[in-house]
Amino acid sequence: MNRVSDEELELMLKESPRAQAAMNFFYEGYNCSQSIMLAFEDIHNLDRKTALQMSCSFGGGMGRLREVCGGVSGMFMVLGLVYGYDDPKDVQAKKEQYERVQALAAEFKELNGSIVCRDLLGLKENGPQPPTPEERTPEYYSKRPCPKMIGSAAMILERYLEKYPE
Repeated sequence: MNRVSDEELELMLKESPRAQAAMNFFYEGYNCSQSIMLAFEDIHNLDRKTALQMSCSFGGGMGRLREVCGGVSGMFMVLGLVYGYDDPKDVQAKKEQYERVQALAAEFKELNGSIVCRDLLGLKENGPQPPTPEERTPEYYSKRPCPKMIGSAAMILERYLEKYPE
């Protein structure tokens, strides 16, 4: 599962300004994907409203389907906005982008055990959850690993962007 201990991950997240920002946005009530988009809003060139609207469907593992973690989806959205291609015939650019996605997904999975929301939450059932999100209470936050997942995604992307500036 985790290659680093929970304590080590906590320390890593504390040292990452983007991770801290993303987790704070989640605590303000934004969903996982929106939290990532907001933590990187200074580099993706979208206005806040567009970034929030574009990413809103990806919370809860895509609309509470509990599929790909919203933090991971947000990480990939920012990755596309920074390094993405727009020519469908540019096979090399497509290959390079998919390599980036796979590398970041592998790093997230190495830290957290999966990129799938239901696995990260320890849910047994497959398929969509009721569409009504749970109320954000202290109990909600205490039983959820989401802040750590969101922080992990932001930290991974932050490190990648530092290592490979556009």
